Amino acid sequence: MITVLKFGGTSLGSAEAILRSARIIANGEGGRVAVVSAMSGVTNHLIQFIETEGAQADEAIAVLVNKHTEVANELLSGKLLKNFTTEFDGRIKALRGVLNNKNRVDDPYFLDNISSQGERLSTLLLSYVLRSMGHESVALTSEEAGIHATGGPMLGTADLSKTSAALMMSVKPLVLKGVIPIITGFYGRNEEGKPLTFGRGGSDYSGAVVANGLNADCLEIWTDVDGFMSADPRIVPEAIVIDEMNFGEAAELAYLGAKVLHPRTIEPVRMKNIPLKVKNSFKPDCAGTVIHHLRASKNDMLRSVAMKADLSIITVSSSEIAYKPRMVARIIDKIADAGVVVYAISTSLSTIALLINNPDVKETLAHLNLLDKADIERIDVKSNMALICAVGDDLLRRCGVSAEIFSAVREAEANVELISEGASDVSLNFVVPTDKAVGVVKVLHSKFVGG
Repeated sequence: MITVLKFGGTSLGSAEAILRSARIIANGEGGRVAVVSAMSGVTNHLIQFIETEGAQADEAIAVLVNKHTEVANELLSGKLLKNFTTEFDGRIKALRGVLNNKNRVDDPYFLDNISSQGERLSTLLLSYVLRSMGHESVALTSEEAGIHATGGPMLGTADLSKTSAALMMSVKPLVLKGVIPIITGFYGRNEEGKPLTFGRGGSDYSGAVVANGLNADCLEIWTDVDGFMSADPRIVPEAIVIDEMNFGEAAELAYLGAKVLHPRTIEPVRMKNIPLKVKNSFKPDCAGTVIHHLRASKNDMLRSVAMKADLSIITVSSSEIAYKPRMVARIIDKIADAGVVVYAISTSLSTIALLINNPDVKETLAHLNLLDKADIERIDVKSNMALICAVGDDLLRRCGVSAEIFSAVREAEANVELISEGASDVSLNFVVPTDKAVGVVKVLHSKFVGG
């Protein structure tokens, strides 16, 4: 049996948190592999250094050295502390070389390299803490483990086939010997051998990639919340932890609102039907949420209601656009060129409406304005929108569900600006003005989510 455990930055944010995470790993059964993020605040610190004109590398490094050595001095002693310090100094030396690299301006993957340095330090620290508890452990970088990635800077995707072959050679033999590998999350290595990150929050995805590659029996995501909730408890105080979900439900919630799990985490484990558990490292005895292929059906119409705010609807109008498929393709291509995520699309005879993040509006318009003026009549923007994601088991196969949901939306006195229905059997997504979104979530939760 092999279990992959992923720990986020808040689960490694202090000596107490690291010790707690180490105990969770140590108390596990069978073979264990941990995938970890940087300590909380480290990645932001590194990125801020890059973005601050005139910032000194030595000052940036001193902050990281103090943060990690303070924890090491509290949790380690004697020969272990000495050996840790020697290895840690080596990694700091490598980091200093990266920060002082005069050719970094010409390296498109420089930001990937810098932003992934924190994981190289946290893995070493956690590995030594496990050794202090009497367990054999080794810290592995993504390069050493063999996590292969493809894609552009800061937008990596794991090559699951190559990664699996590498992990079977580098990591599985260690596990079979009773060693606990601690692997850097958040990034892989591209074909040139350079670090390539998986996007912010991508360590969840790294955990799923490792679980996929090792054919693990379970993936555990250890975070700072009790699991998936029936709603955001800051909005709905009576929200409850969802004990069980299927992959589709979890993927929809992660993508469209819930911040419990990085949305890319689901697919690598779903491909091999590897159960995924979301648990709170600060409350390890709590059951959390289990996500797997099948789950027991419940009578509740909705399992959860999530919202994603700070969105805008961009509407492109063109005469009989529905009969100009190449025009639709060109519009989508321009948005893709801008690197913008589209959360929903709706079309009519002469318009196409797209839902995007507010901060992406300016860049999106700049690219859309490159289209032939003769083809585009006008482009409109409607800001301050929020996407509501209502998730339930086989939701859209139930007769009359949409009518019931939208009747409840009317009770919240909200106007539906855009609807995305039919793309998934487990969710109904629609857009309302931001100032009405909280009221909609509360009404839907009250009426349709069981206790």
